[in-house]
Amino acid sequence: MSSGAFNNPTPQFGTAEYMGSPGSDHCQFCHQPIAGTYYRANDAMACPACAEKMRGELALDTHAAFMRALLYGAGAAIVGLILYATFAIVTGIIIGYVSLAVGWMVGKAMMKGSAGVGGRRYQIAAVLFTYVAVSMAAIPIWIHYAGQQKQTRQQQLAAEQRQLENEYGKRDSVSPRPDATPRQRRPRPAAAEALVKLALLGIASPLVEVWEGGPSFSWFIGIVILTVGIRIAWKLTAGKPLEIYGPFENSPALSPK
Repeated sequence: MSSGAFNNPTPQFGTAEYMGSPGSDHCQFCHQPIAGTYYRANDAMACPACAEKMRGELALDTHAAFMRALLYGAGAAIVGLILYATFAIVTGIIIGYVSLAVGWMVGKAMMKGSAGVGGRRYQIAAVLFTYVAVSMAAIPIWIHYAGQQKQTRQQQLAAEQRQLENEYGKRDSVSPRPDATPRQRRPRPAAAEALVKLALLGIASPLVEVWEGGPSFSWFIGIVILTVGIRIAWKLTAGKPLEIYGPFENSPALSPK
C-alpha cells in the first residue's frame, strides 16, 4: 500500500459511506473488507491496520518541513516568473490570468515539500512567493521592450546619418565641430545597488501604472486576477489535519431468511 494514500484520506468514491450495508463495508484506503472493528479517518472508513499506520505516518509541522516547503515554493515561484514573462514576451500579450497558474504552482509545490503540512506561516509564505513572482516578471518584460526600443532608435539614427552623408557629404557630416567638447560619462552605480533598485522597482510594478497614468480598467482586472491567484495559494497551503476516530464496531452481516 502506497504512503500517498495516507496524505489524502478523502474517499475515492462519489459519496462517503458512513454506515453502509452490514458486513459489506470495506476500508477506503486498502479496499479490504471490514468485519468487526473499524475507524474513521476524516469520515472515511478505515481498517485498524490502516488507521494505525496513518497514526505513525502523520506529517508533523517541523522546522525541516517548513524549510523544504520554502525551498519548493521558491522554486515554483521562479518557474512561475519565467512562465509569466515568457508568455508576455513571446505573445506580446501581458495577461494577468497567468498569475492563477503561479498561485496554484506555488501552493502545490509548498505542500509537496512539507509532505502535506500546512498552516498560517505556510500561507503567508505562499502569498509572498506568488506576489513576488508575478510582480518581478515585469523586469524581464521591461528589459525586452527596452532592448527593442533601443534597437529601433539605433536604426533611426543610422538612417538619419546616411541621409546627412548623402546630402552634405561624408566629411562634413562626420567631422566634429571645433568647439565641440567630449561628454563626460556619468558614473555607473555599483552592480549590487542596481540590482536592489531593480528588484524594488519590480516588486512595486503593480503600482507603477497607477503612479504614471492613474488606474485603468485593465490594471483593475489584473489586480483582481492577482488577488485570486494569491487566494488559490492561500487555500492550498492551509492544510487539512488528519483526524482519526474510533474504534467502532461494525455490525455482522445478517443471513437472509
